Amino acid sequence: MTEVLSQDEIDQLLTAINAGDTSLETVQSATDSRKIKIYDFRRPDKFSKEQMRTVQNMHETFARLTTTSLSASLRILVNVHVASVDQLTYEEFIRSIPTTTTLAVVSMDPLKGQIILEIDPAVTFTIIDRLFGGAGEGSKLTRELTDIEHSVMEGIIVKILGNLREAWTQVIDLRPRLSQIEVNPQFAQIVPPTEMVVLVTLETKIGDVEGMMNLCIPYLTIEPIISKLSAQYWYSSVRRGATTENLNILKEKLSTIDVPVIAEIGRIQVTVGDVLNLNLGDIVRLHNVKVDDPMVLNVGNKKKFLCRPGVIGKKMAVQITKKLEELGQEEYEELAAEGEDSYE
Repeated sequence: MTEVLSQDEIDQLLTAINAGDTSLETVQSATDSRKIKIYDFRRPDKFSKEQMRTVQNMHETFARLTTTSLSASLRILVNVHVASVDQLTYEEFIRSIPTTTTLAVVSMDPLKGQIILEIDPAVTFTIIDRLFGGAGEGSKLTRELTDIEHSVMEGIIVKILGNLREAWTQVIDLRPRLSQIEVNPQFAQIVPPTEMVVLVTLETKIGDVEGMMNLCIPYLTIEPIISKLSAQYWYSSVRRGATTENLNILKEKLSTIDVPVIAEIGRIQVTVGDVLNLNLGDIVRLHNVKVDDPMVLNVGNKKKFLCRPGVIGKKMAVQITKKLEELGQEEYEELAAEGEDSYE
């Protein structure tokens, strides 16, 4: 806004000019030093700088998770990091990518609309070569994927989308789902060409091969949660710690982990020589263990239950009789002492 001078300020300025203390050129240069911001009405800025920084923070987490998952899947050193976060029109994004590439069209439930995960051909064929038993050397192929390669890339993209869901947890319980894979950008028109999108560019290095992965997120898709893309909301969500949504996700992931459960009859410490001299039919006597004593059921490396042996059909089994947490302090100490004696 132009600043309006008071009458006194105008009189002082005229007096200074007449006295020769200030020239007209100085006054004109001071007037021309106003900051002018260029605004293009054809591509308006939909995201503030704060929102762009929040998007970058979210996808830096996504990049770290993807680095870990790809390294484990490909058995080779992988490095993924955020190179830039920009806002541009969808048409500009389509023009910036190769004519033959890997375009994953992803639904963003519960958000409406779709996003695009674009993987550079060099990265795509390096992943395929590695999974097919190759050394993961760079390939300059720009052809379309075969049916087998298409299925292999589907599995990799699904894993990457799992990382995307975890990275967005602080903002929304996202359920990204792969809709289809295209190779020609012209067949992936998810929004009008003039629609604004945020483009997250991820530099990806697999072994010695470098390439790009791009996440194209239309404004229409994340408009319902745009108010949550602020530093205040982001850091307050991080400080809140484990929410109900986070706990449900943790429970879901932990439910698929295998944990060894071992029923232990007893223990004894013997020398290596005694083990080497063992023969079929030899009897090993356990210390402080009676026939009618309950067995200890170990979950992982911890003693959790007391149990008794038995059979179910033709299979051996144990019946849990008591949790060790339910034992009294004296009983627990007695059991612990017996466990220590069994090592002697």
